[in-house]
Amino acid sequence: MKDLSGVTRGQQVRALGLSTLSFTVCFAVWTIFSIIGVKIKQDLGLSETQFGLLVATPVLTGSISRIFLGVWTEQFGGRLVFTVQMLTTAVACWLLSMVTTYEIFLLAALGVGLAGGSFIVGIAYTSQWFEKEKQGTALGIFGAGNVGAAVTNFGAPFLVLALGWEQTAQVYAVVLAVMAVAFFLLSKEDPGTNARRKSGEKPASALMQLEPLKKVQVWRFATYYFFVFGAFVALASYLPNFYTGAYGVTLATAGTLAALYSLPASVFRALGGWLSDRLGARFVMYLTFVVSLVCLFIMSYPATEYVVQGKEGPVSFSMAIPLWMFVTLAVVLGFVMSLGKAAVYKHIPVYYPEHVGSVGGLVGMIGGLGGFVLPIAFGGLLDLTGVWQTSFMLMFVIVLVSLIWMHVAIRLMERRKYPQLAEETQLSDLPDTPVQTSRVSQGARAAGSSFQAARATQQRFN
Repeated sequence: MKDLSGVTRGQQVRALGLSTLSFTVCFAVWTIFSIIGVKIKQDLGLSETQFGLLVATPVLTGSISRIFLGVWTEQFGGRLVFTVQMLTTAVACWLLSMVTTYEIFLLAALGVGLAGGSFIVGIAYTSQWFEKEKQGTALGIFGAGNVGAAVTNFGAPFLVLALGWEQTAQVYAVVLAVMAVAFFLLSKEDPGTNARRKSGEKPASALMQLEPLKKVQVWRFATYYFFVFGAFVALASYLPNFYTGAYGVTLATAGTLAALYSLPASVFRALGGWLSDRLGARFVMYLTFVVSLVCLFIMSYPATEYVVQGKEGPVSFSMAIPLWMFVTLAVVLGFVMSLGKAAVYKHIPVYYPEHVGSVGGLVGMIGGLGGFVLPIAFGGLLDLTGVWQTSFMLMFVIVLVSLIWMHVAIRLMERRKYPQLAEETQLSDLPDTPVQTSRVSQGARAAGSSFQAARATQQRFN
């Protein structure tokens, strides 16, 4: 248990503010290909699959790097690791402006992808400053740094038009380098790292930090994050291309519309953390998956023409989702995804307080891999079918599978916790009070009467 006795409210606010701002800048850099990639695609004559691979490549590095960046943060402290990570990414972003061939673009994109690893560094660093009861809200506020994707989608098109994509990459590199220096000068070492250094205690080995990864529960959390974060990153990068292709809007308009999705998908993460603290992460995850299914079902519907045989002969009519409706659904989808991102990470410091870096790194890696795999799948499906909406059909299937698996896992956990109710067929859920019926055994009545007392604890750790 970390000691926060000497930590002031001002220090907590400073740590949270600096880490959130740094993560925002990193996330803006991480999604830079969503805008400059469109120009590169035009310049090089790339196919949809090649474009999807280019957009997804930074996500691959950002995902894989989260494992070792999380471990290093626990060993060396977030202040140092965050600074080095940002400076390294700034160099890669500057070099991006000097590339001319597609293959080298992919290599440069790997370096830019280190910006995505900032998430787990910030999670591990920020969680050390707050009590368990406030970590959901704090990490939700930090996660709102995803708004960097909206900053890129909204601002980068105008930079590209004014300066060109090469100079845009250079501007991003300079801003990130300045942020790295500011973070190092203004931040303080987190309480956990400070205490360990004062006591002379050596940090846990990498193998010890990775021990919790043997638990299936950790991988279940990672699966949820594959959608709520991975699909968010994928859509933030893919939507500008989708809007220009499916609806024929300009790049500047497409960037603005994509920003309308990215903004709620980022800023409301703080609300998701707050709701997870008070209503339980399980409730928030159900809300996220159910609403996402509804939105994706409608967004998956392609423009269709029908011909039916009427009384007077063939009757034709068409159905299509207008742009305003699609944008509205994307905003709603982004909103519930932001809640789900916070809910997933509410679990980690509660269940694994000594392994936030390694466990959070794995969850973030799997989620980030969603951001790598999905854009490639979107491009491949579009090349194969020629239907723009196939990307949302794929996400609908992913959400449906996730929801079913989560619900089955929860029911199995309930049965293990209350074995007396395993054979009860009259109850659709655990009772708040004992059910007075001959079919319910004495053990089931005891389990029912104790459930209300245990509910608050369950909600807290869901």
